[in-house]
Amino acid sequence: MQTQFFPSRTMSIYMARMFLVRTLAVLAALVLVLQALDLLGEADKILAAPGNDNADLWRYVSMRTPQIIQRFLPFSVLLGTLVTMVTLNQNSEVISMKASGLSAHQVLAPLMLASLGVAAIAFTFNERIVTRATATLNRWQKVDYAQIPMDSRVQADIWVRDGHQLINAGSVEGRGARTRLSDVSIYVRSGGELQAIIRAPKAQPEAGGWRLQNATRFDVARGVKQDLGSPVLAKNVGPERFTLASVDADGLSFMQLWTAIGELEAAGRPTQSLKASLWHKISGPLSTLLMPLLAAVAAFGVARSGRLFVRAIIGMALGFAYFVADNFGLAMGGLGIYPPLLAAWGPFLLFLLIGEFVLIKTEE
Repeated sequence: MQTQFFPSRTMSIYMARMFLVRTLAVLAALVLVLQALDLLGEADKILAAPGNDNADLWRYVSMRTPQIIQRFLPFSVLLGTLVTMVTLNQNSEVISMKASGLSAHQVLAPLMLASLGVAAIAFTFNERIVTRATATLNRWQKVDYAQIPMDSRVQADIWVRDGHQLINAGSVEGRGARTRLSDVSIYVRSGGELQAIIRAPKAQPEAGGWRLQNATRFDVARGVKQDLGSPVLAKNVGPERFTLASVDADGLSFMQLWTAIGELEAAGRPTQSLKASLWHKISGPLSTLLMPLLAAVAAFGVARSGRLFVRAIIGMALGFAYFVADNFGLAMGGLGIYPPLLAAWGPFLLFLLIGEFVLIKTEE
């Protein structure tokens, strides 16, 4: 029996390269098809916004493609592993490796190492590209694809309650004392009825409230509009009420989400669902590490027995079962039913044990 964990250098590079090429090919095909279908569904909405043209379609594609890559990369790794394992089995290469004294884990070692590299790249890609594209796209979609500055750091359409009043900010930029509101509307209510609407193009924190610029007040009952100048209103509303009103876990990096959770906890607001999403930013990319293990059932067993197709189906079923369990756990974590760590890491650990069990059982 071979004592080293990996096969020979030549064999390891051969298997890893075969695995990566097939994974990238599957990913490219999935992204091309899914992006085309998605664009067909959104093109009418994008072009319906005033001032939009074909350039905005390409802008949408540039922001949507990273999301599709993030979501379907684990599927691509699963299918790439299955194609690699089936090919090696059909060519009797797995039998040759086992005949040389390699165990099942040693046969899979090059694929596991390559999957770990894919997971590292996926995590970096999500942190640097996907989060920014998601934040910007979500903001663009909130205004029905209207022309706005494409800045992922700016939040759009934020609502805050101040007693009986409702405050709406078209956009929110900055944090703390540097928070700036644009397109501000304050709906003054009394006894459940709307009394007046105060509007201002800009607002900034000042003297414990918000200094509105060029504010106007419309009296609903009398139908009279008057200029207010630059009053200070909403004195019970702090800047954090706007910056933390809509925390999008998918649009924030790991450290940004960690900071937002700390601020929410300091404000006494629930953070269970956000904590589950925080840890899933690590467990999600690491799911690529499970795929060779779950798809390994297609590698072992004699191809001439006629059961290779059935083994490939079993490997695919195990992979898709993991994705179902992962989404279910994340949903339960979002509802507060599962603890955050269990919601993020439970499916990963469960299917790691299932994969090891199936591998040991099928090795013979």
